[in-house]
Amino acid sequence: MAAAGSVVAGRGGGRFSGFVRLAVALQTVSILFQAVTAGMAMSSQVGATLHDIGSRGMYAMSMLYLLAAVLAWRPGGAPARPVLYATGFLALGTLQVVMGVLHVMEVHLPLGVLMFGLSMLDLGRVALRRTRPTAETEATAATEATV
Repeated sequence: MAAAGSVVAGRGGGRFSGFVRLAVALQTVSILFQAVTAGMAMSSQVGATLHDIGSRGMYAMSMLYLLAAVLAWRPGGAPARPVLYATGFLALGTLQVVMGVLHVMEVHLPLGVLMFGLSMLDLGRVALRRTRPTAETEATAATEATV
């Protein structure tokens, strides 16, 4: 019975679910930082420098999210879907960096808005996730209810 409960419990991400939440939060904050510094870059060299440094940070946070999602999936037993989300963010981040370096603002700016919106949705998904009761916790609750 305990083995079945732990398998079901592992579907929530287990010990790596907090790491995934942290990685998504850091990614979202880094994308927000990029939006703020993009506005500053239009008017000052300091803003442009901060935006350049922030692009590296945002890309690193996307890689951290992918690492967290893979760790939650393989050793943690969580679903594979967050790995697909993280891979998508890394691909969008790569395109974003390339468009920024090439100064293709017609793609760079809307892509940044899209990435922020998707990251907020993903943050809401991981932060507001309800944990399903496992067979083990249901049995414990049933036992406590009869006592």
